[in-house]
Amino acid sequence: MYFPAYRPRRLRKNENFRRMIRETKLSVDNFVYPLFATFGKDVKKPISSMPGNFQMSVDHLVIEVQKAKDLGIPAVLLFGIPEKKDEVASGAFMKDGIVQQAVRRIKDKVPDVIVITDVCLCEYTSHGHCGMVEKGEVDNDASLEVIAETAVSHAKSGADMVAPSAMMDGQVGAIREALDEAGFENLPIMAYSAKYASCFYGPFREAAESAPQFGDRKAYQMDPANGDEAIREISLDVEEGADIIMVKPALPYLDIIRRAREEFDLPIAAYNVSGEFSMIKAAAKLGWMDGEKAMMEALTSIKRAGADIIITYFATEAAKILRNGK
Repeated sequence: MYFPAYRPRRLRKNENFRRMIRETKLSVDNFVYPLFATFGKDVKKPISSMPGNFQMSVDHLVIEVQKAKDLGIPAVLLFGIPEKKDEVASGAFMKDGIVQQAVRRIKDKVPDVIVITDVCLCEYTSHGHCGMVEKGEVDNDASLEVIAETAVSHAKSGADMVAPSAMMDGQVGAIREALDEAGFENLPIMAYSAKYASCFYGPFREAAESAPQFGDRKAYQMDPANGDEAIREISLDVEEGADIIMVKPALPYLDIIRRAREEFDLPIAAYNVSGEFSMIKAAAKLGWMDGEKAMMEALTSIKRAGADIIITYFATEAAKILRNGK
């Protein structure tokens, strides 16, 4: 019987061999941990569709950030749930808004952690859309000023990076210009460059209380069928001054992450979104798969596709596993 001279199984026969030739090395350095800040004191409200995640008042949020730091996680991504919503998203850019308060407290208590702020309006508008609504439609250009003002307010509060996610045309350029004029020319922008209109955001919308009250977001988020368009969107953000580009969601769009890696030399982030997290948690709870192994395989696949940064609700769980050398 003929066998080839090269047998791939020779280097798979035990864990030490596998470790030596492993191509993709997942690290806690890759993780950004998303967190949800809300008003009040001693608030830690469970998010039913995202086990182990909570809406937290700032006192609890600081404790959670410290835990993340102790695990070696370098950065957190903050979302805010305001006391009140209105048509003009005033809670997004006010000096004492929930994200602004959270940033100041975290930078005071846990200064070494990078604080990234999500810059969007959906959590703050009564209609739940990501921009200003005029005559029943999201007005792109009217939204840019509010988005830029929000980013500057985050910077003034001490944010280390802003992350615009509204998918308004020109938002990166508007933010870059506003930050520079306000004296924050060295503050980086992580752009949600290729953000798809995905059903995988469902659990997040419970967490952030941000579901649109009418229509959907397909007129400004991307069609899941399109790949070339993602490259055009990323190119625009790069031209406008993005420092990091992002693909969202991650797992259904690994091909887009790979294309971005091949075509751009900026750092690439990928958002392992709430639906991806919740599917694994639900299947593990039902005994249909090993949740821990599924988590690590999913995160490794995102890194293998080309992501430098992985935004994930699994951050603390995966960090503990990596710390223990599993």
